[in-house]
Amino acid sequence: MAQDDIFGPQGVASPAQSVTWNAQGDVRTTQGDVESHKVTAGSLKGTKFSLGPCNTRSMSRAWRVAFAPLTFALSLGGATAPAAAPSSSDTASDTARSQRAWAAACSDSDGWDQPGPPFRIFGNSYYVGTCGIAAILITSPKGHVLIDSGTEKGADVVVANIRALGFKPTDVAILLSSHEHFDHVGGMAKLQETTGARVFASPAAARVLLTGEDALADPQYGMHPPMRPVARVGVIREGQKVRYNRNGLVLTPLFTPGHTPGATSWQWRSCVGQDCRTIVFADSLSPVSSDAYRFSAHPGYLAAYRASLAKLAATPCDILLTPHPSASGMREKLAKGSLATPAPASCRDYAKGIADRLDARIAKEADGG
Repeated sequence: MAQDDIFGPQGVASPAQSVTWNAQGDVRTTQGDVESHKVTAGSLKGTKFSLGPCNTRSMSRAWRVAFAPLTFALSLGGATAPAAAPSSSDTASDTARSQRAWAAACSDSDGWDQPGPPFRIFGNSYYVGTCGIAAILITSPKGHVLIDSGTEKGADVVVANIRALGFKPTDVAILLSSHEHFDHVGGMAKLQETTGARVFASPAAARVLLTGEDALADPQYGMHPPMRPVARVGVIREGQKVRYNRNGLVLTPLFTPGHTPGATSWQWRSCVGQDCRTIVFADSLSPVSSDAYRFSAHPGYLAAYRASLAKLAATPCDILLTPHPSASGMREKLAKGSLATPAPASCRDYAKGIADRLDARIAKEADGG
């Protein structure tokens, strides 16, 4: 396993740990300089935060102590195999039919909690969200990864869609997030309880998940209702990859602060036989804020925002997905019969469109708007 890996089946590893696998596919970690952390809301009580965009150096000493390295070694028994997945022999026409069904069901609404049918994106990647909020399931024979929960009400739709595909929610082993707003992670606590999965997030997003309250550094601070806090959150660091199962799922986190301080985009590969596609779940990244917030008044945050857009523009992606499906034109693409866009045009064009909006916002602020 590469040294930047942090997860295995029911286990956590860090860049400085050595990891071995037994015949059952269980993970055994050997103590090193451990940098993967389990954090609880209790460990943060009374802590004050001063978070820059995804920069742990800007955290208070108390916050850094809460994330102090933990010493552990895991040796886990064999996991129960997940329920049988939908047949891999599903034809391209079956996939296209299910995609068109979602486009038809959600043709006139972006309702955050409006149910829509699940569908296969490509290979082992599935859309299980609502009409207006995406949730992405990436499957493997030994367990699955789910990105985003939707709202607390929308999480019920996500669970129902996982079941509708023939998977068991309890086989979801890892829960990840795009950005830390209630419409995307408000149901994360419910999903953690329902699935028993481990939740992982960027440092800035972890704080919000644990407290249920938006960060002061969030451009939309004060605009959202509080969320039900997540009981336990593990921290992902820039450059670490999420791996689940030996030679199985591999997801690369791309820290893309801008829409929120803890925003994270995700990249992975899904295959049908030898035909593989690079999929990117790109964060919203839109320059939305409270009336009082000025991006131009926060030059450090603005610089990180622009760096996020440059990073995303340079990221290869055959299929682009976004937390709000409408942001990447998913309905229109599905209606036409394909989510694929020649790489890297989809990510590059998406980033350029947002960069243009950000430039317009900064110009408006300069004019006193």
